[in-house]
Amino acid sequence: MTESERPLPATPRAWAWTTIDTPVGPLGLAATADGLLNVVFHADAPLAARCVDRLTGVLGSAPAAPPSPCHDVLAEATAQLRAYFDGRLHTFTLPLDWSLTSGFNRRTLRELLDHVPYGTLVAYQDLADRVGEPGAARAVGAAMGSNPLPVVVPCHRVVESNGGLGGFGPGLEAKRTLLALEGVLPQPLF
Repeated sequence: MTESERPLPATPRAWAWTTIDTPVGPLGLAATADGLLNVVFHADAPLAARCVDRLTGVLGSAPAAPPSPCHDVLAEATAQLRAYFDGRLHTFTLPLDWSLTSGFNRRTLRELLDHVPYGTLVAYQDLADRVGEPGAARAVGAAMGSNPLPVVVPCHRVVESNGGLGGFGPGLEAKRTLLALEGVLPQPLF
């Protein structure tokens, strides 16, 4: 089902959006009262507008005006992401709204979040084994590619079994930056 074919929710949900500057470029953040809903890389003005339009269709309402519980979640997410990028935070304690993912992808992302801490890596195949799906390394890769909460749900920590970086939707330079921040890779020379 494409985004345009997806029916609107029975009850529109309140949500909010903001964009923050980070060492990996602008991140767009969307939140509901339930928690952080979406993290979007490269969220310059045109992409942010497209994301807001898409979420308006998915959630059945335009972003809420402040103040609202959604804005409280965004404020906390912003503070925690800034602390993470400053090297002061290793574990996010944000409430998360998992409504943009389901099934195998959600199980895989929850396993990653709960059991692959800051400064560690896991191979796609190892993560597949952990969720009880041996041989599903490619499906794990697809789950990482559809992660609605990157950085907070650390898909950048998933690598190839042979030690290669693997893929990363926002680009390998962003993945390298995040892994260097966590001490897994050396800082770039220039």
